[in-house]
Amino acid sequence: MKLGVFVLFFSVIYLATLLINCSLALTEDGMTLLEMKSTLNDSRNVLGNWLDTDENPCKWTGISCDPLDQRVSSINLPYMQLGGIISPSIGKLIRLQRLALHRNSLHGIIPNEITNCTELRAVYLRANYLQGGIPSDIGNLSHLNILDLSSNMLKGAIPSSIGGLTHLHHLNLSTNFFSGEIPDFGALSSFGNNSFIGNLDLCGRQVNKPCRTSMGFPAVLPHAASDEAAGPTKRSSHYVKGVVIGAICTMALALAVVLAFLGICLLSKKERAAKKYREVKKQVDQEASTKLITFHGDLPYPSCEIIEKLEALDEEDVVGSGGFGTVYRMVMNDCGTFAVKRIDRTREGSDQVFERELEILGSIKHINLVNLRGYCRLPMSKLLIYDYLAMGSLDDILHDRRKEQTLNWNARARIALGSARGLAYLHHDCSPKIVHRDIKSSNILLDENLEPHVSDFGLAKLLVDEDAHVTTVVAGTFGYLAPEYLQSGRATEKSDVYSFGVLLLELVTGKRPTDPAFVKRGLNVVGWMNTLLRENRLEDVVDQRCTDADMETVEAILEIAARCTDANPDDRPTMNQALQLLEQEVMSPCPSDFYESHSDYA
Repeated sequence: MKLGVFVLFFSVIYLATLLINCSLALTEDGMTLLEMKSTLNDSRNVLGNWLDTDENPCKWTGISCDPLDQRVSSINLPYMQLGGIISPSIGKLIRLQRLALHRNSLHGIIPNEITNCTELRAVYLRANYLQGGIPSDIGNLSHLNILDLSSNMLKGAIPSSIGGLTHLHHLNLSTNFFSGEIPDFGALSSFGNNSFIGNLDLCGRQVNKPCRTSMGFPAVLPHAASDEAAGPTKRSSHYVKGVVIGAICTMALALAVVLAFLGICLLSKKERAAKKYREVKKQVDQEASTKLITFHGDLPYPSCEIIEKLEALDEEDVVGSGGFGTVYRMVMNDCGTFAVKRIDRTREGSDQVFERELEILGSIKHINLVNLRGYCRLPMSKLLIYDYLAMGSLDDILHDRRKEQTLNWNARARIALGSARGLAYLHHDCSPKIVHRDIKSSNILLDENLEPHVSDFGLAKLLVDEDAHVTTVVAGTFGYLAPEYLQSGRATEKSDVYSFGVLLLELVTGKRPTDPAFVKRGLNVVGWMNTLLRENRLEDVVDQRCTDADMETVEAILEIAARCTDANPDDRPTMNQALQLLEQEVMSPCPSDFYESHSDYA
């Protein structure tokens, strides 16, 4: 009897233990994340709190869950130095809405299983070492708003199914090895060259590059004959062969005639161009040299036409001026438009040093940097040729009261993000690194989609190597300059971060850094903001014209701005860290809401 009671007692304890263990067992999504962790190389142990002893993964680093059912809704692990591959197990996270693994060292392919995550809104995989192609079933992600696969090693064709993603508002496939024609329908038809830049083998309307064969004819691939149409008899086979051979011979003869005609036309055109160029050269001082340099063939015009247009620029073409010179609008014969910055020769050192720096700058391409197209040295001036940005500068839109357009809150947040991406590229991805030294709203140019492009970085001093960490040439605009830069004249990456923090405040407040509203009190925008925040007057900080400002993201941006403008340079974040803060604190809370209201973002 006693033995039976003893056995019954331990059986009850065993069953209770089993029930407790079952109730505390890790959820299915948690087990999936552990499967993904097993394929990652976590050298910094940032995933150290991903433990199978937890009840759910909702408090794990980088993981967010739906508060109702505890299903994983977000994986946010950028800048974590993660290696390895993206496990196909990710397809089990069917409630996943955001995947942010950018700026890591991931390799391998993008698993096709990711297309099972049909609730995905945002996918950030840029700046890794991913290979292969875009999953063919990506069209299954019908809710996708953001797809950023830039700066990887992806190749192959761009799937036409992307065109069916009707909610897609941001697409960045730049700096990969994609090839072939870009499908021109649906969502894909709304994106321009900035979404595909750096893929030299892509063609199509979006990149202004016609798709042609090596012979110069439009590329048309033959369709394979169907099985039903294939004739079984030798006679029909011989007949088909005869038709094909005859057609080939006819095409070869026609091709020879066309090539001969084109050769004669090109020869005469070259002679005319050479004659015209000689005529242009005669108009300048024979003792002074004229030199034209273009980068990457980015100016598809004859040298004579470019020089002629440059020499014809006058006051009617002026669109602005700044600390580095006057800016002109140059329109080519085919209506192609460029911005030309004229620099006084007396401002520069030797031509060799200047041109050597330009060679580096001409190699830099980024979606948020103004593209340097070329350089021309004329007898009395130096001219830099840039892309022309139709909307002008951020300074114009924020402060020119004559303009009717105002920026809503989401547009300001996008401008902050894009500007941070461009500056982070200069600081962390360029070799040698580049310190801008004159970050301000008039150097943030906007295209027709209000996408920001940082300008004038090419006229800053270059950081030659890790040891040459500063430049002692004082430049910049009062109000944006860091205190230590004003005192010592030593510009560093941290002084750029300070200027970026001031730019953030300018976006939030709509006021210039030295606005009369607070200059009378002996303050700049940084001191004014700190005063209002101490007085708990957050609503007075926000630009009154920005009626749709979200106070949660306003507070986040102001916090980032405060860190960037810290009086101690060592306590400021790097531009990469500032960018990461913006992406995590501003976009992470509701990335779908951030983009769904802006169908014009491309």
